[in-house]
Amino acid sequence: MIIDPSFRRYMEEAIGSENALVAFSAFEEPASVAVRLNPFKGEAGPEGRQVPWSRYGRILAERPVFTLDPLFHAGAYYVQDSSSMFVGHAFRALLKDVARPVGRPFRVLDLCAAPGGKTTDLAASLREAFGDGFMLVSNEVMKARVGILADNVALWGDQNVTVVSDDPSAFAALPGFFDMIVADVPCSGEGMFRKDEEALRQWSEDNVALCEARQRRILADVWPALAQGGVMVYSTCTFNKKENDGNVRWMAEELGAEFLMHEDVVPGMPGVLKTELGYSLVPGHVEGEGQYCSAVRKTSEVEFRQVRAKGQKPSRPGKEAPLPSGVDRLLKTECVIRMKGETVTAVPKNIATDVAMVEQVLHVTAAGCAVGIVKGKNLVPDADLALSLMLADDAFPSVEVDRQTALAYLHRDNVAFSEAPLGYLLVRYRGLPLGFVKNIGNRCNSLHPQSRRIRMDIR
Repeated sequence: MIIDPSFRRYMEEAIGSENALVAFSAFEEPASVAVRLNPFKGEAGPEGRQVPWSRYGRILAERPVFTLDPLFHAGAYYVQDSSSMFVGHAFRALLKDVARPVGRPFRVLDLCAAPGGKTTDLAASLREAFGDGFMLVSNEVMKARVGILADNVALWGDQNVTVVSDDPSAFAALPGFFDMIVADVPCSGEGMFRKDEEALRQWSEDNVALCEARQRRILADVWPALAQGGVMVYSTCTFNKKENDGNVRWMAEELGAEFLMHEDVVPGMPGVLKTELGYSLVPGHVEGEGQYCSAVRKTSEVEFRQVRAKGQKPSRPGKEAPLPSGVDRLLKTECVIRMKGETVTAVPKNIATDVAMVEQVLHVTAAGCAVGIVKGKNLVPDADLALSLMLADDAFPSVEVDRQTALAYLHRDNVAFSEAPLGYLLVRYRGLPLGFVKNIGNRCNSLHPQSRRIRMDIR
């Protein structure tokens, strides 16, 4: 990889000469591959060495073809750079610094969430800490990416995640609503140059300055939505001080915050470098890519009151089809069942009020879990229901399949289960649900979505 002399000098000033040499050497090596297991789906997945700052993170010896692993399609793990998992570690360490709310769920916003790595990590951490007593709002402003985010959330299976698509300024309509905010903001991407040489060629200090200004706009816009005493975890995948420590200092001075990233956040973590106000992960020192992380606590006063966003109107229920009988028995979680046209959705009862408040002011892509579509007097189960943690164990007859049959199902090839009961069947691989079929005897009609089907050769 050719390193421009101006960028070389810049990196030496940003992280020191020795660290820069380590990073440049790492740029010549292939990127590592890591996954993070889903603890609520049995911790199944590829074997590898544990990521030092992630209990469920695994660094793999080589990159497998994830598309041809049914466990990947079951949401058993998420493919994520190991350095990116450090943000989740910081989040978990800082949970103790936030007061537990009384009479409502713990509310968290993942502000810049696509494709979903940090969202799924936060969801797992929140479920371990609070059970069902949390609400995670996962936001992606780019319309082209929000569908990918919603799909990855559905695969992960946590119904307490609400996916929205809004500019950070829209969250001002929810002042003091969130107990924690994770802001992994768009940046100059210096930590990812090993994976993108074109980005390296296009790098300039002018672009760094533009990123810094954009980041401050984002932080200032979303700041009102953080409760007084709430914590913001701030991260980038770059090295420079302007986008990192500089922005953290700016939050403290201009927005009303105090620093939180103390030494006890990463005791004894190999390769993690302490900056003045946060931590930096540098390729070569760690096996992943570049990452920066810090955090602040909001000290400025704010009181939550719901405000309707400009131009937004309260949603009004339209004409709905009657609910089919027996929907409740499909779910192991107490839910509020809702109809939108012919689609049945379920939102956990303990977050239903909070979801309704969010729906009044934000553009919600997905909330709770899609249960199915009403066809006459019957309910056709939705693919997301199969993957959801709220699916009751005895909701549908199930059939266990081997890897080849699982791949055929995911490929939307014809499969048949002649000895299985007629009607809707839940297809399982190694005990984990993959989706539904309708067994009509000599063949099965697949309910696996076209958008998620395997398109490559499975032989």
